[in-house]
Amino acid sequence: MHVDLAHSVVAQLSLWPIWIILGIIGLLFLLFLVIVVLMYGALWFQAYMSSARVSIWSLIGMSFRQVNARLIVQAKIMAVQAGLTDERYGITTRRLEAHYLAGGNVMKVIHALIAANRAQMPLTFDQAAAIDLAGRDVLDAVRTSIYPKVIDCPDPRSGRTMLSAIAKNGVELKVRARVTVRTKMETLIGGATEETVIARVGEGIITAIGSSETHLEVLEHPDRISKAVLERGLDQQTAFQIVSIDIADIVVGQNIGARLQYDQAEADTRVARAKAEERRALAMARSQEMKAQVAYNRAQVILAEAQVPLAMARAIREGRFEVLASRP
Repeated sequence: MHVDLAHSVVAQLSLWPIWIILGIIGLLFLLFLVIVVLMYGALWFQAYMSSARVSIWSLIGMSFRQVNARLIVQAKIMAVQAGLTDERYGITTRRLEAHYLAGGNVMKVIHALIAANRAQMPLTFDQAAAIDLAGRDVLDAVRTSIYPKVIDCPDPRSGRTMLSAIAKNGVELKVRARVTVRTKMETLIGGATEETVIARVGEGIITAIGSSETHLEVLEHPDRISKAVLERGLDQQTAFQIVSIDIADIVVGQNIGARLQYDQAEADTRVARAKAEERRALAMARSQEMKAQVAYNRAQVILAEAQVPLAMARAIREGRFEVLASRP
């Protein structure tokens, strides 16, 4: 009996290390659970109560992936509360993490999607994320698409306040226009920016004024300029749709045509004077040449007259000269 008791005691003592190990493991597991609850319990409970469907393991994985779990949960809750379902918009926890790790602004994308959903605009999470990663302000793009904005032409940042154009009659007109544009979400990525729209509108206004017969036509009907510019389709391949072009101010400048004609007349006068001076100089030179020719001819006559007595004397000596007596 004592031997059996001893064996049972020895058996129990041999099981103690196993129980100790199991106890340590259990304590570590409880400690792990406590840490997890302390770190992620409130965040998980917040997501659970908001039907955001963010698992506790996803929260733990975010910590290892160095993702801001609180930001992701807040974004997911905002999307769910705004009615942005996963089936339609594709907003999942993993995709939010991927956009965060790619350097995108998760909250701005969610705000843009909420604004687009309220305005019934067809915008998906992929489109919004692509616009955000492309460096564009997706929230501002959505707002501009809902509420068109007005831009000045020319851009005041360029240092110019007016566009200068000349009508066919040579009168300069200085124009300032205001262009109302709306963002086109489908061409926002890869589309030309606001600067291109301003440059195209400015070019169209200058061309329209230049094709006018007189500046009075532009002053009487400035709306013709706006219509002519709009009909050219200047918003093609851009990120904006031109809603309207309004001529805000027109100022009559210099009469460039008259000044050019005056300058041309002055140039023609100088050319005529130069040609007249050239003809006068040629005439004077010709007159001097004629005078020299006359003097030369007179000298030749004098030389010829000097030869007459010599010829007569030679003829008398040679007996070839007869003096005829005059008859009574």
